[in-house]
Amino acid sequence: MSTDRNPFEVRIEDLTLDGQGVGRRDGKACFVPGALPGERVRAVQTRRKRNYDIARLESVLEPAPERVEPPCTWFGICGGCRLMHADMGLQRQLKEKGLFEALSRIGRVSPERRLEPLIGDTLGYRRTARLGVKYVPKKGGTLVGFRERAGRYLADMWDCPVLHPALGQRIGQLRRLIDGLDARAKIPQIEAVVDDSGTAALVFRHLQPLSEADGRRLAEFADTEGLQIHLQPAGPDSVHYHAGPRTGLSYGHPDFDVAVDFAPLDFIQVHAGVNREMVRRALDLLEPDAGSRVLDLFSGLGNFTLPLARRAGEVVGVEGDARMLERARANAEAQGIRNTRHVCANLDDETLGDRPWLRDPFDRALLDPPRAGAAMVVEALGPIAIPRLLYVSCNPATLARDAERLVHHFGYRLEAAGIMDMFPHTAHVESMALFTRA
Repeated sequence: MSTDRNPFEVRIEDLTLDGQGVGRRDGKACFVPGALPGERVRAVQTRRKRNYDIARLESVLEPAPERVEPPCTWFGICGGCRLMHADMGLQRQLKEKGLFEALSRIGRVSPERRLEPLIGDTLGYRRTARLGVKYVPKKGGTLVGFRERAGRYLADMWDCPVLHPALGQRIGQLRRLIDGLDARAKIPQIEAVVDDSGTAALVFRHLQPLSEADGRRLAEFADTEGLQIHLQPAGPDSVHYHAGPRTGLSYGHPDFDVAVDFAPLDFIQVHAGVNREMVRRALDLLEPDAGSRVLDLFSGLGNFTLPLARRAGEVVGVEGDARMLERARANAEAQGIRNTRHVCANLDDETLGDRPWLRDPFDRALLDPPRAGAAMVVEALGPIAIPRLLYVSCNPATLARDAERLVHHFGYRLEAAGIMDMFPHTAHVESMALFTRA
């Protein structure tokens, strides 16, 4: 459909979770990325739809008090952060709105108590990332980083203030390193992670065997920078150490005298500080004691399992990834934790309710599912009526869907819920909800 290229003024009334201001132009909704509620802006229409228009922000005529100068040179180009132009108060209000509106609209439920947001550092916090790599001669060489806001191409960026400095301050160096490799056009991505000691590990995916010269160049970079380099010539099972300090990777929960060892491609929470607060709050809400038997579902490396074991009588961790489960078991044994059991099971299986480990009596349960939620787990747990059930979510929509089943079909109360700002400046909403029943 045709677009009107003439600038127009509009008053912004609302803000979507992905950072688009919402106004009305001649009674029709108009989305203006980069505009904030309360602002009067000048914009140019770029797309016209039947029920709404999309416009490009030209200038802010009356700024909102919540508008701040983005602390990133690449804001507006890189698609990683959509909310960096809004202060943290507005960002968190927006995420709370996303959570509680989803619970109300999809789940038809409202928490009896709203938890205070869990917060932490807002810059230099991200300790894991998948960095795209693309050799683009027309742009002067290799690009490393995140996709542009439009989503098709990599942003031409040289650093990233939200990444841990061991990663974010090395993007320029990685660009120059890959420019000098024979295989520069055959490296599509780098998986990056930093542990609690500050050790950075980089996993280079490469689509052809590396030359001896490339192997030496990578090894020299690893030794000079003091970081680990691993190579991935095929699938995840092909990852192997190449160069740099050969120390293990680990993060900790000091409050519970727990360390979690992990491999470079293992899933860990991106924000170390918020993760520690999250585990602390989880135990506060579950209230385990020496007589408690706790079921930890989607348990991964034991992020919750191991701290829970310091307080509870027994913890059963259930995870579908056998390799991560083995590392969780090894982590428990290495720290003298002997009151855990580790079960490998597909938690999306429709026959989950028939599993023998679900016949054991539990008085606490914790769920930390992926974005798809825990539909099969809820159907299996609902009839068991475990008195306290804590749901950790990275997707308000699937949390709300599962809350509807727990509350309206299985007789639970949604006692408390709140957000955790695990991803400042982005549209990601992490949350926690406590369900209880007599």
